[in-house]
Amino acid sequence: MFSLFWALYNTKYEPRRDTKSIEYKFNRILSDPYRWLEDPDSPETQCFVHEMNKISKPYLEKLLLKDSFKTRFTELYNYGKYGCPFRRGDFYYYFYNTGLQNQSVVYQQNDVKGDSTVFIDPNGFSKDGTIALGGIGFSKDGSKFAYSVSESGSDWQVIKIMDVATKEMYGEELARVKFSGIIWTHDHKGFFYCQYPQNKDAIGTSTETNKNMKLYYHYLNTPQDKDILCLDFPDQEKWFIGAYISHDGRYLLISIHEGTNPNSQVFYVDLELLPDGKVTGRLNYVKLIDNFDAMYDYVTNDGRDFTFLTTYKAPMQKLIRINIDNPQPDNWITLIPEDDKDLLDCVICSADTKLVVHYLRHARSVLYIHDLNTGDRLSEIQLPDCVSIDSITGRREDNVIYYKFSSFLTPGKIFSLDLTELNLTPVLFRELKVTGFDETQFEAKQVFYESEKDRTRIPMFIIHKKGLVLDGNNPTLLYGYGGFNISLTPYFSPSRVVWMQNMGGVFALPNIRGGGEYGENWHKSGNLENKQNVFDDFISAAQYLICHSYTSPDKLCVSGGSNGGLLVAVCANQRPELFKCIHCAVGVLDMLRFHKFTIGHAWIADYGDPDKEDEFDYIHKYSPLHNIPDIIEKMDHGRTMPLQYPSMLLTTGDHDDRVSPLHSLKFYAELNHKLRSLPQQKNPILIRIETKAGHGFGKPTEKVIQEYTEVFSFIGEQLNVVWSNN
Repeated sequence: MFSLFWALYNTKYEPRRDTKSIEYKFNRILSDPYRWLEDPDSPETQCFVHEMNKISKPYLEKLLLKDSFKTRFTELYNYGKYGCPFRRGDFYYYFYNTGLQNQSVVYQQNDVKGDSTVFIDPNGFSKDGTIALGGIGFSKDGSKFAYSVSESGSDWQVIKIMDVATKEMYGEELARVKFSGIIWTHDHKGFFYCQYPQNKDAIGTSTETNKNMKLYYHYLNTPQDKDILCLDFPDQEKWFIGAYISHDGRYLLISIHEGTNPNSQVFYVDLELLPDGKVTGRLNYVKLIDNFDAMYDYVTNDGRDFTFLTTYKAPMQKLIRINIDNPQPDNWITLIPEDDKDLLDCVICSADTKLVVHYLRHARSVLYIHDLNTGDRLSEIQLPDCVSIDSITGRREDNVIYYKFSSFLTPGKIFSLDLTELNLTPVLFRELKVTGFDETQFEAKQVFYESEKDRTRIPMFIIHKKGLVLDGNNPTLLYGYGGFNISLTPYFSPSRVVWMQNMGGVFALPNIRGGGEYGENWHKSGNLENKQNVFDDFISAAQYLICHSYTSPDKLCVSGGSNGGLLVAVCANQRPELFKCIHCAVGVLDMLRFHKFTIGHAWIADYGDPDKEDEFDYIHKYSPLHNIPDIIEKMDHGRTMPLQYPSMLLTTGDHDDRVSPLHSLKFYAELNHKLRSLPQQKNPILIRIETKAGHGFGKPTEKVIQEYTEVFSFIGEQLNVVWSNN
C-alpha cells in the first residue's frame, strides 16, 4: 500500500509553488508559496482538491480492513440514543435517534412515562441528512418554538419559528445567524438573537472574517428587515455578545467576551423600565462587571440578588451572590467557596431553592445538591467511578431533574431525581444499551505521569481489553486536545469499541495542559507563550505508553481535531520518530494567518496575535506549516540514520467555516513538496476532503460511519493491525 500511494502521487499534476509569495515580517522573510489555496472558490484551488481526491480515494478504497470495520462499526452504532427529557409549557420533550438515523429527532409527550409523538424531525429537512437542527428555544409558556438549521455543517444558521399547538410555521425566517442563542422574552411576543454582517453568498465555503456581532430583537409575524437593533459595539468589532433572560423574566443579561477568553463583562437591562414594556430600539444597559478580569456565568436571581459562577480570585471557580444595587466586590457574598482540588464546573438551580452542583475531580464527574439561600451542601448524588455527566435538565420551577452520565464503557444512563424528597433517591429512568457490546471484556483506568520538561503531573485514561499483554506490541491510539479551557472527560464511542475489541487496540486520553480539567491556571499554563507545554505533555504521554510497554513507536498513532489537529501536527514535526501514524482532523495549521479567516480572530485569546512581534516569535516556533523538517534523521549507535515522516491522514470538510480547509490544504501541499524528494519516505501522506461537511457539528450518521471507517482502516493499515472477530 505504501508504494501505491507514491505511485498515485507521481502524476503529471504538480500544484503551483508560488516562490514570489513572500512576506517580510519582524525582520523575517516568510515564504508562503501555497497562499493561493486560501481562495476556496478559485478554479486552481478546486483543481487541487480534485487532484488530491484522485490520489486519496483509490488508496482509501483499497484498505484491507475497510469492509470489516464498516460492518462492525455500523452494528455497534445502531443503538437507541436518548437525551434527557425536559419540560416546556404543558409538554415534555427529548431527543432520540433510533440508531442509524442521519439526525436525531425531537419527541413530545404529555408525561415522561406516557406515549410520545414526533415533534420535529430534521431528517425531513434534506434527502441526504446534511441539513441539521442547530439551537432551539421555546417561549416561556411553551406555545412557540424557534429553532435554527445549519446546512452542510456550516456555522451559519437560519432561524425558523413554529406554533407548538398547530405545528404551523410562521412566515418569516432569520438569516445570517451565527454563534447565537434564541432568547425569548416572557411575554412570548419575540426573542433576542445575534447576527453578523455577511456579504458573500457562498455560506459555508466563505473565508471572510466574522466581526461586528450585533444583538437584535425579533417580533413574531414581522420580516427580518424590521428586526430591532438592540446592541452593538462598532469600536470593538471582535467582541462576542451573549444574551440571557433572568429567571423571573425581568432582566436581560448581556455577557461580553473578547474572543474565546472565558472572562467576561456583564451588563443588564431592566425590561420593566422599557416604555410599555416593549423593545423599540437600542437598549440602555447598566454595567455590572466592566472588565475582563474573570468569568461570570449567570445561575439565577431573586429580585435584585444575582447568583453567578465565577473565577474571580478563584481559578477553580466559586459561587457568589451579587446585589446589583451594591455591585462592588467587597459586597459580594460567597455561597460555595473555591475548592483547592476539585473544579466547580457548573451549577443549575431547580426546585426553587436547590442547587445541582457539578464538580470535576481529576476529569471525573462528582455531583452534589446545595441550598441556594445558604450555599450549604445538602447531599452527594452517588455516581460510578470514572464517569462523565453529559447533561442535566431541570429549571428552577421544576421539582424533578434528569441527568445523564456515560463513560468509556457505559453508553449512557439517565436518572430522575425529585429534589423535594427528604431522602434524595435517584431513579433509573432509561439505560442506553448496545447490542454486541460487553463492557466486562474491557478495563478502564486512570494513571498519572510527569511531563518531561517541568515534571508537571498529568492524568491519563487508558482503556483496553482485559488480559492485555504489555509487550510493547499493542496498536495504540493516543488522542488529545489541550486548549481553550475545554475538558476531556470519559465518553462512550462505538468506533473505539471496534478499535479495542476487533483490532486489539489500546486507547489513551491524557488531560494535558491548556484544557479546563483543573481550572483556569491549568488552562493558562497551556496557552499563549506557554503553548509548548501542551506539546510536551502530549509527547510525554506517548513516552509513558512506550516506557510502560503498552506500545512502541511503530505501533503508535496520535489523533486530534481542530486545536487537537494543531497538537498532533506539531508533535509530528517535533518528534517524527515517536509516532508511526498521525490523524489530523480539521486542524489549525497555519498559525501565522489563522486570525485572518472566519472566526479565527477569536482564537488570539488562546494562541496569541501573530501580528505582534513578541507573540509572533513563540507562535512561529511551533506553527505546523512553517516547521516541517527539511531533513529527518536520528543517531543510532553513533551513526546518522535517515527517518521517515509518520504516515498522515488529514481530514477536513469543504464547508468548514470554523477552521477553514485552507489550513489542511496548504499544510498538505507543503508537506508533500518536502517529503517526495526524500528517498527514505515510504509512509503515505493523504488528505480526505469531505463534501457538504463542516467542522463536525450536524454531520449525518451516514457520513460519520464512512469517515470513521476510512480513518480507522487507515490507522490499522499503518500499524499492521490484524482483524479479529473475537
